[in-house]
Amino acid sequence: MAGPVTCFGELLIRLTPPGNRLIAQADRLDMIVGGAEANVAAGLASLGHAVRFVGAVADNPLGDRAVAALRATGVDTTFLSRARGRMGLYFLEAGSGPRPSAITYDRADSAFALADPAAIDFAAALAGAQLFHTGGITPALGPGGVALARAAQRAAVAAGVPVCFDGNYRSQLWGGWDSNPAAVLRDLVADATILIGNHRDISLLLGRAFTGDGEDRRREAAEAAFAAFPQLQLIASTARHIVTSDHHRLSARVDARDAAHQTEEIDVTGIVERIGTGDAFATGVLHGWLGGAGPQDMVESGLALTALKHTLPGDMCLVSHAALCAFAPGGGDVRR
Repeated sequence: MAGPVTCFGELLIRLTPPGNRLIAQADRLDMIVGGAEANVAAGLASLGHAVRFVGAVADNPLGDRAVAALRATGVDTTFLSRARGRMGLYFLEAGSGPRPSAITYDRADSAFALADPAAIDFAAALAGAQLFHTGGITPALGPGGVALARAAQRAAVAAGVPVCFDGNYRSQLWGGWDSNPAAVLRDLVADATILIGNHRDISLLLGRAFTGDGEDRRREAAEAAFAAFPQLQLIASTARHIVTSDHHRLSARVDARDAAHQTEEIDVTGIVERIGTGDAFATGVLHGWLGGAGPQDMVESGLALTALKHTLPGDMCLVSHAALCAFAPGGGDVRR
């Protein structure tokens, strides 16, 4: 059997006022477990992949709740270390109609952000792995997050494990300290075989704009990234046109060095939740990649999962392989 996928990032507690309320109106909060890399781990496990999650969580009841929620999805949490301190939190005010959703972070000095890289056994978590998935949120947490991200990726490179890096640019987090996101992210993306990110992410990395329109601009950006990062083999991204908070139009694209495929745009209406949809897209692309699929099948799996995630509450996209295969926007099916 193929080895597991190892995912690394911060496991979070999300607090949300019920019924589309603002925090100013709330007298109670619903609690959900999530976090970008944990969402991908849970999604891949739901599709039948063996998945490990590595990182650090608070050694308290909130940490216990978070670990239990991730373990319940089928993810191996053996390599999650426990540390004194607090869990990272974020608050979601769910949008409705013309009002967009809003996020407030409360992650400073969490047990993860302050974790000593030497206390996390990256080598053991990566042993026998076929892919390492991480992203740009960990280094955005501060100098300690940068150290964690670099230690994790050095371990993956040393183990000969391909790296998938999801840019996941978070301006609120990078703006909270004296950061240089372009320099930090360039250093990390240099190790990646797969990049989840669009032309704007590549513009940040390379310090240049891309002037074409639509598919031409995305291909121009991809070719520039391939030239700048010799290790990089695949770039996957989505495009979103927002009509209202519960009606979006989505398309997706995968670029390889010698091939590319962009989907037609689909309508996603009656949106239950947008949070985690980008992670669902990454999950679908990686599901295809792990199965040896080409760009077209990878991107169609990614678009199918992100569309399905819009129908599900919570951070995680817990969709089975059968449900993914049955997805049929406008009568079309995911090709398998």
